[in-house]
Amino acid sequence: MTSSMSKSDKKRVLDFAAWSFNITTSVGIIMVNKALMATHGFSFATTLTGLHFVTTTLMTIVFRWLGLSQPSHLPIPDLIKFVIFSNLSIVGMNVSLMWNSVGFYQIAKLCMIPASCLLEVVFDRVHYSRDTKLSIMVVLIGVAVCTVTDVSVNAKGLAAAVIAVWSTALQQYYVHFLQRKYSLNSFNLLGHTAPAQAGSLLLVGPFVDFLLTGKRVDHFGFTSIALFFLTLSCVIAIGVNLSQFICIGRFSAVSFQVLGHMKTVLVLSLGFLFFGKEGLNFQVVLGMILAVVGMIWYGNASAKPGGKERRSVLPVRSEKPNGALDEKDGSEK
Repeated sequence: MTSSMSKSDKKRVLDFAAWSFNITTSVGIIMVNKALMATHGFSFATTLTGLHFVTTTLMTIVFRWLGLSQPSHLPIPDLIKFVIFSNLSIVGMNVSLMWNSVGFYQIAKLCMIPASCLLEVVFDRVHYSRDTKLSIMVVLIGVAVCTVTDVSVNAKGLAAAVIAVWSTALQQYYVHFLQRKYSLNSFNLLGHTAPAQAGSLLLVGPFVDFLLTGKRVDHFGFTSIALFFLTLSCVIAIGVNLSQFICIGRFSAVSFQVLGHMKTVLVLSLGFLFFGKEGLNFQVVLGMILAVVGMIWYGNASAKPGGKERRSVLPVRSEKPNGALDEKDGSEK
């Protein structure tokens, strides 16, 4: 009993550390990118993401050299599918923000939770309790109340939003799927995916950014302060990418999305704190309170027996002593 309790306590500590790591780095990079783009004019978001994956690739190489990451295998077809989903997510979100109103863009982001739920129900046969479903609805309503303002829709903007939502949901589901199927930890999976994403995004990024901004990244006039913020953004991105894989691997894409909206509340709060209280009103405060209540409710509801159950049995690869790959059945809640 004591051993079981200590394992449970250890898991809670590690879970809290993983979420804290993700929230801290995610909020940090948003603030740094806001300074880099809004204040210093570096508006090349897709190229910047490619640079983020370059520094993440360097981190995985250093970790492997230090022996902190072991060699692993990820089939090329799975890697290609993952990179396609990830890059469509990045480009789709940038294009969606350009072609849609801010209000519709926020609604599209909220749709990622139902999309992730549907993927888990269809592919993993996950069952959600009534309390878990209601808590998700409270989070969605809360975030919508404090972020959605003007809402206007057009055909091409809707198409971009649909692509962004489903590619993001598929990418996050695939992170969890690949880690379970091939017994990959976060470092291993990043070691496979980061170089491919860095190369592909740096190849298409300048063209996408030119389409979105009408500016060429190679014509940008760097100042020492802009270069400082660019470097800082790339360093923090290592933590963002790593913590995302750690969190989705420990939990699920749905939990990552639901509790990830804590970042939205924190960014709004920090924005009002550091950049003035313009836009702060009763509606925004009410929405933030609803979102936080929903997140706490979700955490409690999904942790209860029957709150969220995974009923699928997924083949998991393991290594035999002679190095040959073996398949065994693995199940997960």
